[in-house]
Amino acid sequence: MARMSMIQAINSALDVMMDRDPDVVILGEDVGYFGGVFRVTAGLQAKYGKERCFDTPITECGIIGAAIGMAAYGLRPVPEIQFADYVYPGLDQIVSEAARLRHRSAGDFQCPLVIRIPFGGGIFGGQTHSQSPEALFTHVAGIKTVVPSNPRDAKGLLISAIEDNDPVIFFEPKRCYNGPFDGYYDRPAKTWADHPDGDVDEGHFQIPLGKARLVTEGSEMTVLAYGTMVHVAQQVLTEHGIEADLIDLRTLVPLDIETIEKSVKKTGRCAIVHEATRTSGFGAELAALVQERCFYHLEAPIERVTGFDTPYPHSLEWSYFPGPIRIGEALERLAGAEA
Repeated sequence: MARMSMIQAINSALDVMMDRDPDVVILGEDVGYFGGVFRVTAGLQAKYGKERCFDTPITECGIIGAAIGMAAYGLRPVPEIQFADYVYPGLDQIVSEAARLRHRSAGDFQCPLVIRIPFGGGIFGGQTHSQSPEALFTHVAGIKTVVPSNPRDAKGLLISAIEDNDPVIFFEPKRCYNGPFDGYYDRPAKTWADHPDGDVDEGHFQIPLGKARLVTEGSEMTVLAYGTMVHVAQQVLTEHGIEADLIDLRTLVPLDIETIEKSVKKTGRCAIVHEATRTSGFGAELAALVQERCFYHLEAPIERVTGFDTPYPHSLEWSYFPGPIRIGEALERLAGAEA
């Protein structure tokens, strides 16, 4: 075991896989000599050379298109999109090509592609550096969507994603890159150094895609979250003295619906937390699934706490962000609802 930040854990996963498999290559804007805008790929070009970790022009469509071609011919490319806000020019390549390649070729071709994307707010990135577009990708059949919340999960899930033969969108909550996040802007910054999830296995290990993590256990309610919101929700539960099953989804597609269903049938109450916009956010899909599978066990309406249906505001970021106040009010409302 070693203490790692999420940045270090992702770098370690890439290093492990590049060392194990010469077909693993990294490409993207500034990922080579510079080591990426967040330094996630630091040192990899020096270790593995410019043919396996290389910079590209500023063209997301070209980055993803080239990576799909590499994957079709046997490589395992891991392209980086600097911010989730920049992925849209490459969306057609992802939806029309990567997601369908294995199906349209009747299995003759595969697309072992992992697109790494830092996403979410909390760093004062403004409208064009803070978006959370994960729901767009969960809608597309043929793509897997992964969102780690801590260093150990980030490494184990990324290794599993790279070894998977289908395309994976790997969303990295940049607010968690250097430490867990409790939702209060005016508190001192935390680091992973004193957090149990900062202990990361050295070398190769996997966390399977499609398996959620039970963060806390309790009988009062079930709280579903992923990425940054796992830490905010956990802080709120502690401060309000609520004993709940807090489930870190980890993988949105494939979704561990069995764990969710088992928990909601036990608690009878469910809250969903994510920082993406509310309308058509992934929380809507979760609410529908819970209602379909657990209707006769629900003792109160499902609560959703999300970002607002507006462009991400720079000056009002901490009002937009689903923080402790809004989450706390929702959880207290859910706990007090009459059966």
